[in-house]
Amino acid sequence: MFGLAALDLARIQFAFTMSFHILFPAITIGLASYLAVLEICWLKTKRQVFVDLYHFWLRIFAVNFGMGVVSGIVMAYQFGTNWGFFSEYAGNITGPLLAYEVLTAFFLEAGFLGVMLFGWTRVGPGLHLFATCMVALGTLISATWILGANSWMQTPQGYAIVNGRMVPADWLQIVFNPSFPYRLTHMAIAAFLSTALFVGGSAAWHLLRGSDRPAVRTMLSMAMWMLLIVAPIQALVGDMHGLNTLKYQPAKIAAMEGHWQNEGDKPLPLLLFGIPSMKDEETRFAVGIPRVGSWILTHTWGGQIKGLKDFPPGERPNSLIVFWSFRVMVGLGLLMIALGAWGLWLRWKGRLFTTRPFLRMAMWMGPAGLVAVLAGWITTEVGRQPWVVYGVLRTADAVSRHGAGPLALTLGLFVVSYLFVFGVGIAYVLRLVRKGPQTFETARPPAGGPGQGKTPARPLSVPEPEAADTHDPHDPH
Repeated sequence: MFGLAALDLARIQFAFTMSFHILFPAITIGLASYLAVLEICWLKTKRQVFVDLYHFWLRIFAVNFGMGVVSGIVMAYQFGTNWGFFSEYAGNITGPLLAYEVLTAFFLEAGFLGVMLFGWTRVGPGLHLFATCMVALGTLISATWILGANSWMQTPQGYAIVNGRMVPADWLQIVFNPSFPYRLTHMAIAAFLSTALFVGGSAAWHLLRGSDRPAVRTMLSMAMWMLLIVAPIQALVGDMHGLNTLKYQPAKIAAMEGHWQNEGDKPLPLLLFGIPSMKDEETRFAVGIPRVGSWILTHTWGGQIKGLKDFPPGERPNSLIVFWSFRVMVGLGLLMIALGAWGLWLRWKGRLFTTRPFLRMAMWMGPAGLVAVLAGWITTEVGRQPWVVYGVLRTADAVSRHGAGPLALTLGLFVVSYLFVFGVGIAYVLRLVRKGPQTFETARPPAGGPGQGKTPARPLSVPEPEAADTHDPHDPH
């Protein structure tokens, strides 16, 4: 297929399915917490707007949750079909980590999801809030185990190699590996930002079309507060994550910066634009700001880092890809900070809901969080190459021994089926968004009585016998 080898097709197939899958957890993690906040606000204030928003976003959450589960199962199968040698070599570590995710997070979510979706009029408000919080907690626990497994592949520790296989030596070191705290925090915040932008973009769309309702205004207001607070925090977390990556994966940082070699003791510029060439070992048309690269990467004005030429050619990530994926992520992050600051200024001026240029920007930024998540994952995974377990197992040695033909066929089937199935799902979500929040009846039915909330109706009932006729026929009355 287009001259691609089996290894390339296996990587493309996993990247394709991963790119679809990551979109849904990024929304469900943030939406689950948002739903918990909405229900808490309703219980405290009894304002109708919060319950209306809860049930509006609950339907969207349910659709995203279902698509996330389906797409995740496909990825799990690919470990066995396309990456059999990786599963055999490192499965004693990655297998239990993924199983823990099912045993803890998935069971927790599945146990309370039904109450959350259908229990509004069937259980008390306290129990329903508890179910919502448990589902939200389950999404975060799921992210914890998945990020634990991925972080271990990036910065492996706590293992031993016995009979040609990796086996666990210290589970605490495996789970709490050096990059785990930064990756988990970075991804969780990214999910919250993705949800805030999605909610804010939906509200801006309705306001631009004249649907100026309290529920729509509340959506935009809450989204802008989240963006204002969380986007700058994400920038700080990203900086700490970058320093950690520089320590444990210096080749990835060099590729992200398009940095090939140091020139004496000259400080590093921050390259804003450039086209890295792996063949010519240079970054063409480079446009940068002097010294700023040193300050960002080393927190000194004259610091240096290793260049790509300091690593063997076979151990260099593809700089062209990660150079630009990283800049897409950072550029969108800066726009998020700018949007949050603009929203604060308009809120102070009393024009948050009426300034059309701001609303247009908020609408177009609606999918920006998801695009940034995709760009970040591309940076992370392509930057790890040529390793699947960094410094231990090469990607070329982890792939199953399939021919290019079967992999090309299955890749084509994945593309067609994913575009159809998830295309329909995404279209349905957008249809719900266009409909907007509706008024939801908050009253619960009475607690007892036949056919009421807590007493089931009898399927068959014997009619009561008629009372005996004691009327005297001679009585004129």
